[in-house]
Amino acid sequence: MAVRAALGAVRGIAILGSTGSIGTTALRVLERQQPRFRVAALTAFSNAPLLEQQARRLSPTPFVGLVQDGVGEPRGWHSGPGCLLEAATLPDVDIVINAIVGSAGLDATIAALRAGKRVALANKETLVIAGALVAAAAAAGGGEIVPVDSEHSAILQCIGRRPRSEIRRLILTASGGPFRGWTRERLEQATVADALQHPTWRMGRKITVDSATLANKALEVIEAHFLFGVPYDRIDVVVHPQSVVHSFVEFVDGSVLAQVGIPSMELPVLYALTHPERVPDDGIAAFDPVAVSPLTFERVRDDDFPALALGIASGRAGGAAPAVFNAANEAAVALFLEGRMPFADIAPAIRSALDSLRGHAWASRDELIAADAAARAHVHALVDAVTGAAPC
Repeated sequence: MAVRAALGAVRGIAILGSTGSIGTTALRVLERQQPRFRVAALTAFSNAPLLEQQARRLSPTPFVGLVQDGVGEPRGWHSGPGCLLEAATLPDVDIVINAIVGSAGLDATIAALRAGKRVALANKETLVIAGALVAAAAAAGGGEIVPVDSEHSAILQCIGRRPRSEIRRLILTASGGPFRGWTRERLEQATVADALQHPTWRMGRKITVDSATLANKALEVIEAHFLFGVPYDRIDVVVHPQSVVHSFVEFVDGSVLAQVGIPSMELPVLYALTHPERVPDDGIAAFDPVAVSPLTFERVRDDDFPALALGIASGRAGGAAPAVFNAANEAAVALFLEGRMPFADIAPAIRSALDSLRGHAWASRDELIAADAAARAHVHALVDAVTGAAPC
């Protein structure tokens, strides 16, 4: 495979989504980790000014791609959706950091794995939509996935080289988001500004809303199932407001290991680059157990945050259901952020799409993309039916 095992070798990095939260975090880590790594490619969706600043700071100048068609061409950049596949498969790229938001990251992940790359995966939707296809691409090309999500990075660190047969249960932690203490009546009045006030993490708008609904945790449960081969009935979720314990692994003998650290994505990004080795990094703050105390845990309020159960049920159902769940959620969140859907309608819209599209074909990538499109259209039709707007 293309990933070079020796940490002494300079490894080429492609960052897909370099202007987003994970992308900018990755660049901070990589700047501290020179000369172990060299940024060989940067891509962004539409933030050309920040992308230009990032490219200018790097030497030699990397491959630069802007997904928004035509916008990057006056600068001599690659443009259009195809630039993601180009960046992910460059010969001098060893590790692809996929920090794209949503289903748009699927094709780049598959292409990178087929090309034998390590994919440092922050785009959890890739595995949710097409976990089996992604696994097949990795097997065919010799690539590997190392998770960037803090919860899955924690699980990987706890498991180490232990065989999967020794795992009894995975326990993912959830912060509870900005609405953890809200009543159901108050949730019905939640605004976009309310949903974006996450108490412990600073993330992009879409994932912050997903944290508020707990849809994000459902995506992470499905991702954990595919990453670690653990059945859904042995993956639990617990609310942990402090976001210091990132996950637990319970082993068959009753022992439980947890990975802890301050709420920062820099550590999981670094570990995804160096796994299974560890390297010094003075930019990661020292851990102070007294300062982060006390640590508390609560059960999930399933009735008030139904998106979690809907997502896990879609994972159990398999087939196209996870792709429908993800797409319906993406569409509903976008409508909420646009002020066209109340917060309380996000989960019912997802449920409606799952009910309507049950049994959708899913054997190929194209069929999964079709299920994705059908779910988005269904959610938009629900809103249009209420507002009287013309169909999208």
